Amino acid sequence: MVTFEQGRIAGNELFEVEHQRLSRLVADMDRLREGATVEELAGEAPPCLERWQLVQRPAPCLVGLSFGHPLLPGIGRPIITSDLVLLTTDGSWARTVSRWYRLGTPADPESASKGYRPWN
Repeated sequence: MVTFEQGRIAGNELFEVEHQRLSRLVADMDRLREGATVEELAGEAPPCLERWQLVQRPAPCLVGLSFGHPLLPGIGRPIITSDLVLLTTDGSWARTVSRWYRLGTPADPESASKGYRPWN
């Protein structure tokens, strides 16, 4: 959440950071509509989550062991992602508000075979 004073956005660094982050998300969604692949959008070295699972805060997110995260160093570091926005039906890719994740093995492989439709 970003707090701001109406009519005084200029100079609000947090507002600008969040605007840029959400603009990148919308740009990725636009490119998906145009036929781009997740691999093209994610780049060469997206972070990977192992033993990941879908959880919910007030908004859906993922938890798992992170490998190659650009801001959270460590190998197999437990993390909670930012809000989950996009998830491929085969459970191989996820787009949070912040970034793309290549998804490895889920924490519960049994649920993986049933597909990822937590809201249906």
